[in-house]
Amino acid sequence: MNYLEIEHLSKIIKDKEVLKDINLSLHAGKIYGFFGSNGSGKTMLFRAICGLIKPTYGKIKINGEILHQDISFPRSVGVIIESPGFWDHLTGFENLKLLSKIKNIITDEDIKKSLQRVGLDFNDSRTYKKYSLGMKQRLAIAQAIMESPELLILDEPTNALDEDGIELIRKVLLEEKRRGATILIASHNKEDIHILSDQTFKMKDGQVFRIGEGK
Repeated sequence: MNYLEIEHLSKIIKDKEVLKDINLSLHAGKIYGFFGSNGSGKTMLFRAICGLIKPTYGKIKINGEILHQDISFPRSVGVIIESPGFWDHLTGFENLKLLSKIKNIITDEDIKKSLQRVGLDFNDSRTYKKYSLGMKQRLAIAQAIMESPELLILDEPTNALDEDGIELIRKVLLEEKRRGATILIASHNKEDIHILSDQTFKMKDGQVFRIGEGK
């Protein structure tokens, strides 16, 4: 069974069709890459899959459950869309600890491990306000993976990272794939798409076009 199925998905906002009759069938344990220019619909599609916007037409089915019918949001998802909201006055660990209380399914050790995986020190006493852009991006990825979600939706996951950071995050995403997660990434970095993706899609004017195998 496909983990994520999208059938005839369309979204109209202010008389403009921002997503146009999208049909996708995606399997667990795969990485799917989406690329396209600004305004092509990548972020809007990701927002729809997360349940943040409701389709005008069509449906999204996640692990057999229909979004906005059986569930309001994916049951197990880690997300980076646009700029994640963290608390400036808290450390990285304190931020993740607070977010973990929403579901309360992981331990402090799980949080520490997620920070270590992305190259952050869980003992770092600096507050988020003092983080560099690269550190902020690493923290965003740590929050996305810390609960070992079935679905990862990552918009520009290597944004603001240096070469070492990019290599590390690619390694983390491949580890998540081996764990069995279904991973969707959008990136302007076509190298990310090529290296990581099992299947690649191009988005243009709210439509999705299959390009082929990413590797």
